[in-house]
Amino acid sequence: MVRRHKKQKPRLPTEEEILAYIPKKADLEWRINDEGLVEIKVPKFKSKIGKSFCNFIRKENTFYAKMDKIGSLVWKESDGKKSVKNILENLKKKFPDEENIDQRLFLFLQQMHNLNYIYLS
Repeated sequence: MVRRHKKQKPRLPTEEEILAYIPKKADLEWRINDEGLVEIKVPKFKSKIGKSFCNFIRKENTFYAKMDKIGSLVWKESDGKKSVKNILENLKKKFPDEENIDQRLFLFLQQMHNLNYIYLS
């Protein structure tokens, strides 16, 4: 009888480990709109086929991802120097009435990291 080993799922980081991360923005063009919110210019496609398609239909291969007030603050503070703990403290000061701000921050950073918009070290 052959036993098959189940692949072990990668261990999720602890809250303490997440708070020690130091996020850094990827080298993407960004701006602050009239409402004071961050807009990040990102490519629609990275593949040659996608780029060619945009070129063929005469459309830009980029769009602006618009951040909300919390995402804008996190983006601005992701300078490669401040830890997630520092950013969370600033969020709590700036938005004292926001519920679950720590969970929102962790989820936002994970999504931005998965999209390669922010690097976590």
